[in-house]
Order: sequence, then C-alpha cells, then structure tokens
Amino acid sequence: MDSDPSRQALPQHIDQNIESVVAIQRRDWEQMSPWQRRVERLGRFVARPSYIIGLLLCALSWVVFNLAAPVFDRRAFDPFPFPLLDGLLTFCALLTTTVVLITQGRQAKLEQQHTHLNLQVTLLTEQKVSKLIHLLEELRHDLPMVRDRHDAQANVLQQATNTAQVISAIEDVGLTGEGADEPDEADEPAKRRP
Repeated sequence: MDSDPSRQALPQHIDQNIESVVAIQRRDWEQMSPWQRRVERLGRFVARPSYIIGLLLCALSWVVFNLAAPVFDRRAFDPFPFPLLDGLLTFCALLTTTVVLITQGRQAKLEQQHTHLNLQVTLLTEQKVSKLIHLLEELRHDLPMVRDRHDAQANVLQQATNTAQVISAIEDVGLTGEGADEPDEADEPAKRRP
C-alpha cells in the first residue's frame, strides 16, 4: 500500500491511466539501445544549469591560471589567445549540439507516436459518442412516455465525423501549412463565414 495520502485519494480509473502512461514510457525506455540510453542521460546532464555553470567556471579557471602563471614564475600551458581552450570549447559545443539533436530527434519521434495515439483514441471516442447518441435517440423514439420530437442537433451529432472534410476545412482557413501563424488579408472573409 502507498503511504502517500494524495496517491490514495485518486479514483481507480485515474490510477489506471497513470499506470498506462508509465507503462508506455517504460516500454519506450526499454526499446532504446544501451548507446541511446547513454546519449539520453548525457542530454539530461547537458540540459541542466549546472552544466553551463561548470563549463563557464572551467573556462574562467583556465584563463585565470594561464594569465596568472607568469606572475608566479610558472609557464602557461595555453598562453593568450588560448588556442587549446578554443579547441576544447569548440569540441564541447560540437558534442553538446550533437547530443541535443539526437535527443530532439528521438523526442520528435515519440511525440509523433503519441500524437497518432491521441488521434486514434479521439476518433474512437467520437465513434463511441456518436453510437451512444444514436442509441439514446432510438430509445427516445421507442419509449411511449417520452414525447417524440425532431432534434436536428442530435441527428447531426450521431453522424460520424468525416476527418478528411475537417482537415480540408482547416486548410481552407489557413490554420495549417506555411504562414499559418500570420493570417492573410485574403483569408479574412473566409474566417468570418458561419
């Protein structure tokens, strides 16, 4: 049993949903190669503020040591203009960029999978709701104590949504594709249509 009171207060269906999400994340993690897992861990490390602070402190220490070395009769191992530091920081930037790009590529793939899953669940839900409305309308027609009347909205809602038609309508008003963020003046009348 969990001792966390907020965890115990959740209804069972919410617990099941949380467990489903955790199972999907666990499955995604287990499907990764060991090399990909290492890159993910490195990506999480690079994404922390401590990484940039550590990098700045190392570079500052490097510069201070090499500038102060002659003062203490020491030889600077990387004298001004610090070509070794420049090369090292360039390598760190290359490594960081590569790790970020690899991690973003994997995240984009996961987001695309989750978007497809959301779309499938949404379409299935829409089909179920349409069927329920249809069954309720049938029940309303069959019950003698309920007044039979025409409900235009219920008739429309019990029909399945044509997703291709919805996508076409979205594209017609300019909500997708290039320039979706900036409405064209030519599109203004189309957006005011009822």
